[in-house]
Amino acid sequence: MTLMACLARRRVFLGFVTAAATAVLAQPTWRSWWTGLAIAIAGEAIRVWAAGHVEKSREVTRSGPYRWTRHPLYAGSCVIAAGVVVAAMHPVVAALAVIYMGTTITAAIRTEEAFLRRTFGDTYDRYARSDLRDVGEARRFSLARALANREYRAVVGVLVGFAFLALKIVLSL
Repeated sequence: MTLMACLARRRVFLGFVTAAATAVLAQPTWRSWWTGLAIAIAGEAIRVWAAGHVEKSREVTRSGPYRWTRHPLYAGSCVIAAGVVVAAMHPVVAALAVIYMGTTITAAIRTEEAFLRRTFGDTYDRYARSDLRDVGEARRFSLARALANREYRAVVGVLVGFAFLALKIVLSL
């Protein structure tokens, strides 16, 4: 297994390790918490929007945010990470987030794009070049699809993480 495949496969575990470090190091204030939460909610909204359009492993999705970017789920995750960094108010958390997101998201994108090329061939290559982004699919957002894609797990993760940061503020008062 290549390093990229290993990082892509282990990104959830590495995310928990990064979250644990964040929990220990974070020094949130109510102001940083609310600002970070607003940013994270925007990131999760991007993820929910994308999850409500994508049919994973079945097609090259071109509706919703996929018309503008090939990886809106990962883009949303990066926005969520930025929200956590703002809320945590610690430079080591910022460095860990950059390292974690930079390595694991890059690895996941490379692994996913290789799969899409193997599975969909020229259709994916044309989409990646933007030839197909404005063509076809007028699919509407579907909450049922977002739930089937298990996006609720990310929503719960954001809520639990920010609840913990709020508890940390309360206990430090």
